[in-house]
Amino acid sequence: MANVLVAMSGGVDSSVAAALMVRAGHRVTGAYMKNWINEENVIGDCPWQQDIVDARAVADHLGIGFQVVNLMDSYRSRVVDYLLAGYRQGVTPNPDVMCNREIKFGAFLEFALAEGYDTVATGHYARRRQRPDGSFELLRGVDRNKDQSYFLALLQQHQVAAAEFPVGDLPKPEVRRLAHELGLPTAAKKDSQGICFIGNVKMRDFLAAFVEDSPGDIVDLEGRVLGRHRGLHFYTLGQRKGIGVPSNAYREAYVVVAKRGPENQLVVAFDRPDAPLLYAQRCRLESMSWVGQAPPPGPLGAMPRYRAPVVPARWQPDADGEDDVDEVTAGGTVVFEQPQRALTPGQVCALYDGEVLLGGGVFAAIDSRAGGAPPAAGQGGAVAVTAGGSAV
Repeated sequence: MANVLVAMSGGVDSSVAAALMVRAGHRVTGAYMKNWINEENVIGDCPWQQDIVDARAVADHLGIGFQVVNLMDSYRSRVVDYLLAGYRQGVTPNPDVMCNREIKFGAFLEFALAEGYDTVATGHYARRRQRPDGSFELLRGVDRNKDQSYFLALLQQHQVAAAEFPVGDLPKPEVRRLAHELGLPTAAKKDSQGICFIGNVKMRDFLAAFVEDSPGDIVDLEGRVLGRHRGLHFYTLGQRKGIGVPSNAYREAYVVVAKRGPENQLVVAFDRPDAPLLYAQRCRLESMSWVGQAPPPGPLGAMPRYRAPVVPARWQPDADGEDDVDEVTAGGTVVFEQPQRALTPGQVCALYDGEVLLGGGVFAAIDSRAGGAPPAAGQGGAVAVTAGGSAV
């Protein structure tokens, strides 16, 4: 029997996670991570107060203790500053992956251990399995439509060893059914689609509140001006909607294929399979993090973005990369078996061996030239960014 602190967001998944830990006979306490308060209401719906009410109601229903853990300073410094720095640099960071590493299994886990808890539990759709040597590995969730292992790609062994994922073995419909069967107050609550533990906030609205507009030209591959953009931080590679440039007479839509930071130009092309710069096979990953031992050079599976399929690729680590369990290595090269659409600097690439999550890293440079070597980080239209929160 373990002493467990459950991260309760006020949603159904973490509510069922808490219920399952109670059912398993553990000593359970619920906790809401207070990461962000939108007091001025400048970035849309941020229902943290209602989320606390819902989480507390579930805890009361289960007969467990409940507390609010204030992690606002850590969240601002470890996640929000990283997010804003990346967008100002012209890359597209992933706050959800960073929130998991730095907050849920960072500051929150540190708090839990300091308070005498053995482990923390969350509502992630992922699984943990112990190896014969006593170490742990992470696996994809049973429900492939809800699998969230991608968001755990930057966790390390000491974090995984202190984590529990009670709903990872269940399909989402079963989680809903259990919530209703147990009479949980959140059984019918809709899933949040917002930024990690902030709420139902669209990224565009969040950026508008914290990053100044920096208008510039929208150009095609030949440099012809097609329109104006509000700021490069509002756009991401592969984006089709909301660019502000109409389709042509054949109803072919434009897609973002590059950002030219020095010129403040947004580069677009028609969304075709042969669109220059849109597809790439080779990329450089930096700030690598491994759940266990770093894999040797060779074949593995790669998920270049959330909900993308895991596709065949080859991994080539840097010659000076370390393979210690708790070390973050410098980086390496991933070569996809087939060209991938809109690989995006700043985003995370998760690496797998079958169902097992090996780890992941941040896209630092993308080579869209067929068969070419990946450009040095920061060149070839890409901007280097570190996973730890500072753009470079």
